[in-house]
Amino acid sequence: MEHFPTVIVGAGQCGLAMSRALARRSVEHIVLERGRIGESWLSERWDGLRLLTPNWMSAPAGHPYRGPDPDGFMSCTDFATSLERAARADRAPVREQTRVLSLSAHGGGYRVATDRGTIDCARVVIATGACGLPRRPGLADAVPASLMQLTARDFRRPADLPEGGVLVVGASASGLQIARDLAAAGRRVTLAVGNHLRLPRRYRGADILWWMDRIGALDVALAEADAARLLRLPSLPLSGATADVDLDLNALHDIGVEIVGRLSAIADGVAWFSGSLANTCASADLKLRRLLDRIDAYAEAEALDAGFRYRPLATRVPETPRLSCRLGKGDMGAVIWATGFEPDHAWVKLPLFDAKGRIRHVGGVVGEGLYVMGLRYLRTARSSHISGAERDAEVLANHLAASLARQAAA
Repeated sequence: MEHFPTVIVGAGQCGLAMSRALARRSVEHIVLERGRIGESWLSERWDGLRLLTPNWMSAPAGHPYRGPDPDGFMSCTDFATSLERAARADRAPVREQTRVLSLSAHGGGYRVATDRGTIDCARVVIATGACGLPRRPGLADAVPASLMQLTARDFRRPADLPEGGVLVVGASASGLQIARDLAAAGRRVTLAVGNHLRLPRRYRGADILWWMDRIGALDVALAEADAARLLRLPSLPLSGATADVDLDLNALHDIGVEIVGRLSAIADGVAWFSGSLANTCASADLKLRRLLDRIDAYAEAEALDAGFRYRPLATRVPETPRLSCRLGKGDMGAVIWATGFEPDHAWVKLPLFDAKGRIRHVGGVVGEGLYVMGLRYLRTARSSHISGAERDAEVLANHLAASLARQAAA
């Protein structure tokens, strides 16, 4: 049995940001990591994936990017290496290869059971992120057993898939990138588009995320918007692998990807698609125009010497998009579920969850001595990005330190 005042679970960008913030406040703690530092970036991403945020926006807390290509996009391995270097520079007390099995209440504090022993503590920071488990919809159970099924986390490279077409389900960042990579490898791809956003990679001479940062789009507090609506939004449809080409449905159509509507049913070996593709695309185009209008208004108000304003062409929708396809039998040989991710908090044995299985929190504060980091829209939209880890950690570390001060005064 060990004792530590504070335990951080997870040594990705969030856990390390919190460790650094606590160290600066002289709060004794330990960081537990199931594998290596940045393990999910090393072992749970497909070949060729690059971060969707530019390098200037992808640095570990306290270690701004100082390389030669601030507008470039690093690989997942390079980002994991930057996390390891930051942890070493900060002398972060990380205990690698230590899997947390459960978190429970104990003696007025908490007990953290791991595969290397048990730790009692007064405070816990859950920093395992929002992408612990890929979502696999119930429709997957109706896919014929002869077909290969993969999630976005399982997919590694096009060569691993059997012959035949590939049905990619989901048009967020992962689905769009996987569909593009498969088509570039010569595979026949059908992309089922459900909830969908559209963004250009660059606009008026700068990365779209630079503009979103400048206009404050990343810093809108969750309380100021519709929380349920925001949490349903797909990830931003951006890619760092081909920074000179937008990752949108028009670009995919141009390289041969067939675009269909939302996958609505699978029965008797046939996949059925919704007829709402035109409405889905029109909604994405409208949201894009509204964002670009905000950017133009900001650029003009600040008298920025930015590039010319323009509007991308509307998303091209087939006049008669296909409404069904046969799975197997020479048509589709594999299905890839790019239907999002969710946190893996099954090891948390505390009454913290709402009706949808999400940890209840207020800006990352869960309860007395208990915090969570890395969730989408934890405090703002920036919380969904690497750059949000440092800001969220500072706020939560201040809350934790203030709690310690009150206890000491009492």
